[in-house]
Amino acid sequence: MYITMQFSIFMVNKPGVLAQVLGEFAQAKINIIAMTMMDSVEHGVMRIVFAAPKKAKEVLAKLNMPHNETEVLCVTLTNKSGALATVAEKLAKNHINISYAYCTAGAKGGRTTGVLKVADVKKAMRILQQNFKKDTKSHPVVRRSQASRK
Repeated sequence: MYITMQFSIFMVNKPGVLAQVLGEFAQAKINIIAMTMMDSVEHGVMRIVFAAPKKAKEVLAKLNMPHNETEVLCVTLTNKSGALATVAEKLAKNHINISYAYCTAGAKGGRTTGVLKVADVKKAMRILQQNFKKDTKSHPVVRRSQASRK
C-alpha cells in the first residue's frame, strides 16, 4: 500500500490521440501501473498512475497536454472476489468516502492493484494498515512508491 500521484489527462476525443500519448510514454520508457479511460462528446479523460511520475510530468509538459495531479492510495490486493470490497468496508466504517476507484487486471504473484481516490489518503492508509494487521482474509502489501525507491 502506498500513496502516489495520479494524472488525469484531458484529450481530444478523436482517432490516434490516445495512441500518440501512450506512444510518448512508451518511448520515454515510463511503465503504467494502472489506467482507466472515460469519454464525453468533447473529450476523453485518462486517469493514470505511473511508475515514474516525475518523468511522466515531463512528457506531458513536452506534449502540452492539459492535466491535473491528484494523490491516490494504491492498495495491493489478492486477485480474488471480495478483496476490494473488504477495503471499501474498512474505509466506510471509519467514515472515509471513496470518490472513485479502479483496479488493474492482475499483477505479479496473483495480486492486483486497487487505485482509490479518497478525501484523506494518509488517514485511509493508516486505517487500512491497522485493520489488515488484525484481518487474515486479505493482506495488502505495504511498500514504498516506485518513485521513492530510486
